[in-house]
Amino acid sequence: MKLIVFDWDGTLADSTTNIVLALQRSCADLALEIPTAAQAKYVIGLGLRDTLMTVAPKLTEDRYPEMVAAFRKHFLESEHDIGLFDGAREMVDDLNGRGALLAIATGKSRVGLARALERLDWAKSFVTTRCADQGQPKPHPEMLLHVVNTCGADLAKTVMVGDTTHDMLLAQNAGVRAFACGYGAHDSEPLAAHNPIALAASVQELHQHLIKWLDHD
Repeated sequence: MKLIVFDWDGTLADSTTNIVLALQRSCADLALEIPTAAQAKYVIGLGLRDTLMTVAPKLTEDRYPEMVAAFRKHFLESEHDIGLFDGAREMVDDLNGRGALLAIATGKSRVGLARALERLDWAKSFVTTRCADQGQPKPHPEMLLHVVNTCGADLAKTVMVGDTTHDMLLAQNAGVRAFACGYGAHDSEPLAAHNPIALAASVQELHQHLIKWLDHD
Protein backbone atom coordinates (compact mmCIF):
# COMPACT_ATOMS: atom_id res chain seq x y z
CA MET A 1 0.00 0.00 0.00
CA LYS A 2 1.10 3.54 -0.70
CA LEU A 3 1.57 5.98 2.19
CA ILE A 4 0.74 9.69 2.02
CA VAL A 5 2.10 11.74 4.93
CA PHE A 6 0.56 15.18 5.35
CA ASP A 7 1.88 18.19 7.17
CA TRP A 8 -0.86 19.93 9.17
CA ASP A 9 -0.56 23.74 9.42
CA GLY A 10 -0.73 25.37 6.00
CA THR A 11 -1.32 22.03 4.26
CA LEU A 12 -4.59 20.69 5.64
CA ALA A 13 -5.44 23.39 8.21
CA ASP A 14 -5.78 27.01 7.14
CA SER A 15 -3.84 28.28 10.15
CA THR A 16 -0.92 30.27 8.72
CA THR A 17 -2.36 33.69 9.56
CA ASN A 18 -3.24 32.61 13.11
CA ILE A 19 0.30 31.39 13.75
CA VAL A 20 1.89 34.52 12.30
CA LEU A 21 -0.25 36.84 14.43
CA ALA A 22 0.36 34.77 17.57
CA LEU A 23 4.13 34.94 17.03
CA GLN A 24 4.06 38.69 16.39
CA ARG A 25 1.87 39.40 19.43
CA SER A 26 4.07 37.20 21.62
CA CYS A 27 7.15 39.18 20.63
CA ALA A 28 5.29 42.41 21.36
CA ASP A 29 4.32 41.12 24.82
CA LEU A 30 7.97 40.43 25.61
CA ALA A 31 9.12 43.81 24.20
CA LEU A 32 11.04 42.08 21.41
CA GLU A 33 11.43 43.18 17.82
CA ILE A 34 8.30 42.04 16.00
CA PRO A 35 9.05 39.70 13.09
CA THR A 36 7.62 40.47 9.69
CA ALA A 37 4.90 38.22 8.33
CA ALA A 38 7.47 36.63 6.01
CA GLN A 39 9.83 35.91 8.91
CA ALA A 40 7.02 34.42 10.98
CA LYS A 41 5.79 32.30 8.07
CA TYR A 42 9.26 30.91 7.52
CA VAL A 43 9.42 29.20 10.93
CA ILE A 44 6.06 27.44 10.67
CA GLY A 45 6.73 23.73 11.04
CA LEU A 46 10.09 24.05 12.77
CA GLY A 47 10.82 22.85 16.27
CA LEU A 48 10.52 25.20 19.24
CA ARG A 49 14.22 26.02 19.60
CA ASP A 50 14.74 26.74 15.90
CA THR A 51 11.58 28.85 15.84
CA LEU A 52 12.61 31.04 18.77
CA MET A 53 16.18 31.43 17.55
CA THR A 54 14.80 32.74 14.26
CA VAL A 55 11.90 35.01 15.27
CA ALA A 56 13.38 36.15 18.59
CA PRO A 57 17.18 35.93 18.23
CA LYS A 58 17.79 38.27 21.19
CA LEU A 59 15.67 36.21 23.57
CA THR A 60 17.78 34.31 26.09
CA GLU A 61 16.98 30.64 26.69
CA ASP A 62 15.85 31.24 30.24
CA ARG A 63 12.99 33.33 28.81
CA TYR A 64 11.84 30.71 26.29
CA PRO A 65 9.04 29.56 28.63
CA GLU A 66 7.69 33.13 28.68
CA MET A 67 7.56 33.18 24.87
CA VAL A 68 5.94 29.77 24.72
CA ALA A 69 3.27 30.82 27.23
CA ALA A 70 2.57 34.04 25.32
CA PHE A 71 2.31 32.21 22.00
CA ARG A 72 0.00 29.60 23.46
CA LYS A 73 -2.25 32.31 24.90
CA HIS A 74 -2.56 34.21 21.62
CA PHE A 75 -2.91 31.10 19.46
CA LEU A 76 -5.64 29.62 21.64
CA GLU A 77 -7.58 32.88 21.43
CA SER A 78 -8.19 32.24 17.72
CA GLU A 79 -7.84 28.46 17.50
CA HIS A 80 -11.59 27.89 17.36
CA ASP A 81 -11.66 29.92 14.11
CA ILE A 82 -9.16 27.67 12.32
CA GLY A 83 -10.75 25.46 9.74
CA LEU A 84 -9.60 23.11 7.02
CA PHE A 85 -8.74 24.32 3.55
CA ASP A 86 -11.62 24.02 1.12
CA GLY A 87 -11.61 20.49 -0.24
CA ALA A 88 -9.25 19.03 2.37
CA ARG A 89 -11.80 16.79 4.07
CA GLU A 90 -13.14 15.56 0.74
CA MET A 91 -9.60 14.84 -0.47
CA VAL A 92 -8.73 12.81 2.63
CA ASP A 93 -11.99 10.85 2.45
CA ASP A 94 -11.43 10.07 -1.22
CA LEU A 95 -7.80 8.99 -0.75
CA ASN A 96 -8.83 6.73 2.11
CA GLY A 97 -11.49 5.24 -0.14
CA ARG A 98 -8.85 4.52 -2.77
CA GLY A 99 -6.93 2.38 -0.29
CA ALA A 100 -4.07 4.75 0.56
CA LEU A 101 -2.52 4.87 4.02
CA LEU A 102 -2.73 8.43 5.37
CA ALA A 103 -0.66 9.90 8.20
CA ILE A 104 0.42 13.25 9.65
CA ALA A 105 3.90 14.58 10.42
CA THR A 106 3.71 18.05 11.95
CA GLY A 107 5.60 20.69 13.84
CA LYS A 108 2.63 21.01 16.22
CA SER A 109 2.79 19.61 19.71
CA ARG A 110 1.08 16.30 20.47
CA VAL A 111 -1.48 18.08 22.63
CA GLY A 112 -2.12 20.71 19.97
CA LEU A 113 -2.66 18.22 17.17
CA ALA A 114 -4.88 16.00 19.32
CA ARG A 115 -6.99 19.02 20.20
CA ALA A 116 -7.34 20.02 16.54
CA LEU A 117 -8.22 16.51 15.36
CA GLU A 118 -10.82 16.14 18.12
CA ARG A 119 -12.37 19.52 17.37
CA LEU A 120 -12.62 18.66 13.67
CA ASP A 121 -13.65 15.04 14.34
CA TRP A 122 -10.87 13.81 12.06
CA ALA A 123 -8.60 11.52 14.08
CA LYS A 124 -9.90 8.29 12.54
CA SER A 125 -8.91 9.40 9.05
CA PHE A 126 -5.19 8.89 9.74
CA VAL A 127 -3.45 5.65 10.63
CA THR A 128 -0.77 7.41 12.68
CA THR A 129 0.55 10.88 13.55
CA ARG A 130 3.89 12.22 14.69
CA CYS A 131 4.58 15.60 16.32
CA ALA A 132 7.63 17.76 16.90
CA ASP A 133 7.71 17.20 20.66
CA GLN A 134 7.83 13.41 20.29
CA GLY A 135 11.31 13.29 18.78
CA GLN A 136 13.52 15.26 16.42
CA PRO A 137 11.68 18.16 14.71
CA LYS A 138 11.72 18.98 11.00
CA PRO A 139 13.78 18.83 8.87
CA HIS A 140 15.44 15.94 10.73
CA PRO A 141 14.20 12.71 9.08
CA GLU A 142 13.27 10.96 12.35
CA MET A 143 9.67 12.17 12.29
CA LEU A 144 8.93 10.88 8.80
CA LEU A 145 10.90 7.65 9.19
CA HIS A 146 8.99 6.89 12.38
CA VAL A 147 5.70 7.25 10.50
CA VAL A 148 6.92 5.02 7.67
CA ASN A 149 8.12 2.34 10.07
CA THR A 150 4.94 2.49 12.14
CA CYS A 151 2.86 1.94 9.01
CA GLY A 152 5.15 -0.82 7.72
CA ALA A 153 5.43 1.13 4.48
CA ASP A 154 8.09 1.24 1.78
CA LEU A 155 10.06 4.47 1.33
CA ALA A 156 9.66 4.12 -2.43
CA LYS A 157 5.89 4.04 -2.01
CA THR A 158 5.72 6.98 0.40
CA VAL A 159 5.26 10.69 -0.28
CA MET A 160 5.40 13.72 1.98
CA VAL A 161 2.90 16.53 1.39
CA GLY A 162 3.72 19.95 2.80
CA ASP A 163 3.67 23.69 2.31
CA THR A 164 7.15 24.64 3.57
CA THR A 165 10.73 24.08 2.56
CA HIS A 166 11.13 22.34 5.93
CA ASP A 167 8.71 19.68 4.67
CA MET A 168 10.65 19.34 1.43
CA LEU A 169 13.93 18.92 3.33
CA LEU A 170 12.29 16.45 5.70
CA ALA A 171 11.31 14.32 2.72
CA GLN A 172 14.75 14.58 1.13
CA ASN A 173 16.49 13.69 4.37
CA ALA A 174 14.24 10.65 4.80
CA GLY A 175 14.73 9.52 1.21
CA VAL A 176 11.16 9.99 -0.05
CA ARG A 177 9.56 12.17 -2.73
CA ALA A 178 7.30 15.10 -1.94
CA PHE A 179 4.36 17.12 -3.17
CA ALA A 180 4.49 20.84 -2.45
CA CYS A 181 1.52 23.03 -1.55
CA GLY A 182 1.92 26.52 -2.95
CA TYR A 183 -1.14 27.80 -1.11
CA GLY A 184 0.40 27.61 2.39
CA ALA A 185 3.13 29.35 4.38
CA HIS A 186 6.04 29.37 1.94
CA ASP A 187 6.15 30.86 -1.54
CA SER A 188 6.10 28.64 -4.61
CA GLU A 189 9.60 29.54 -5.85
CA PRO A 190 11.58 28.16 -2.88
CA LEU A 191 9.30 25.11 -2.79
CA ALA A 192 9.90 24.41 -6.49
CA ALA A 193 13.67 24.64 -5.92
CA HIS A 194 13.43 21.35 -4.00
CA ASN A 195 12.08 19.52 -7.06
CA PRO A 196 8.81 18.15 -5.69
CA ILE A 197 6.83 15.69 -7.80
CA ALA A 198 4.33 18.51 -8.30
CA LEU A 199 3.55 21.95 -6.91
CA ALA A 200 -0.16 22.45 -6.26
CA ALA A 201 -1.82 25.86 -6.18
CA SER A 202 -4.90 24.56 -4.34
CA VAL A 203 -6.13 21.55 -2.40
CA GLN A 204 -8.21 20.52 -5.40
CA GLU A 205 -5.11 20.49 -7.60
CA LEU A 206 -3.17 18.60 -4.93
CA HIS A 207 -6.00 16.04 -4.79
CA GLN A 208 -5.70 15.34 -8.50
CA HIS A 209 -1.90 15.02 -8.31
CA LEU A 210 -2.21 12.49 -5.48
CA ILE A 211 -4.80 10.44 -7.37
CA LYS A 212 -2.41 10.22 -10.34
CA TRP A 213 0.42 9.17 -8.02
CA LEU A 214 -1.73 6.46 -6.45
CA ASP A 215 -2.74 5.14 -9.84
CA HIS A 216 0.83 5.04 -11.12
CA ASP A 217 2.51 1.63 -10.67
